[in-house]
Amino acid sequence: MFKEEVSKSTIGMKTKLPLGFKSAGIHCGIKKSRKDLALIVSDYPAAAAGVFTLNKVQAAPVILSKKHLKESDNFYAIIVNSGNANACTGERGYFDAEQMTEQTAELIGVKKEEVLVASTGVIGEPLPMEKIINGISAIKNYLADGDEKDAAEAIMTTDTFYKTESSSFIIDGKEVTISGIAKGSGMIHPNMATMLGFVTTDAAIDKDLLQEMLKNTADKTFNRIVVDGDTSTNDMVLMLSNSASGVVITKGSDSQKTFEAELFTLLKKLAIDIVKDGEGATKLVEVKVEGALTEEDAIKAAKTIALSPLVKTAIHGEDANWGRIIAAVGYSGIDFDPDKFEIFINGTQILQKNYIVTLPNAVANQTLKSDQIELVVKLNQGNESANCWTCDFSEDYVKINGSYRS
Repeated sequence: MFKEEVSKSTIGMKTKLPLGFKSAGIHCGIKKSRKDLALIVSDYPAAAAGVFTLNKVQAAPVILSKKHLKESDNFYAIIVNSGNANACTGERGYFDAEQMTEQTAELIGVKKEEVLVASTGVIGEPLPMEKIINGISAIKNYLADGDEKDAAEAIMTTDTFYKTESSSFIIDGKEVTISGIAKGSGMIHPNMATMLGFVTTDAAIDKDLLQEMLKNTADKTFNRIVVDGDTSTNDMVLMLSNSASGVVITKGSDSQKTFEAELFTLLKKLAIDIVKDGEGATKLVEVKVEGALTEEDAIKAAKTIALSPLVKTAIHGEDANWGRIIAAVGYSGIDFDPDKFEIFINGTQILQKNYIVTLPNAVANQTLKSDQIELVVKLNQGNESANCWTCDFSEDYVKINGSYRS
């Protein structure tokens, strides 16, 4: 259960930035006391890729970062604030996002189009720009090429721990590093991206290949996590590649396979950390759907189970209520025969074909006592499978979101 891919990387150890990157995180005054402004800088021109929320309501930094990705081939920085989403703020919000890129560009001596911007926090309130501008002026003094801990802390909102990961590995006799930070705890049902994620690498990668690999790996990691079914107005994952290691990744090569496998493992770890940190969560749940007619069906069924408030509350209450699981698949819209349905929880079968219950309720409920749950649904219709990650719903989720702005 939750087996990690075998790798010679440094995943799980103290993180480090790739060559040529620096980061910082400081408190500029948006929040009362916690860090709220992060900066990631590349000493060299970097190719960039991004995936963004599909919510029709998109925050100003999402709109501006998408525009900059189209306008420029080289990028040098990502500036991020937390505590205020700069969403639903109209023309002023867009101007404020532009100011953030302009101030950052001036700070490091590049063009504003070569800076990407992100925000996270409360929707509908204007940014306190005087505090942010002062923060941008000060943050350069804190830039360091070591651990990304400060930057990871500065992008947190309701997160209870910072999320950062790095991987160093050998390609063509040279070391290449990928590093990433992410934030997310609530309003998590990503489509194309997730809450916020920022990934850097010192490999040399063409921007089209970088975009392709980021989308492929985000689809299988960040796009497979669910906390509450809400897709944010601010979701984005950005990736910078600055070539500082001298390692070149070319399309279709063994180097691409190695790099993409490491990127997948890193993003998967960050994605699972987001689910572990789901608002009010007490259990991490991996949902696996096997034996579907198509992969699309398997993904749809797994996500529908993971989204179900009734399934998530039953898991929290340690009630192995299999009826809620089969009902969720039933309204997912996929083609399957309910009579062939099987359910396993942490390796123990609780439902056989033709609705045969294998265990008394009290015994079945014991399978949910762990804080890590593997829920396997076998449709026995075909050969396709998929998985996603979610968490339980607890009373604390309601408390946290009932007073989010207070």
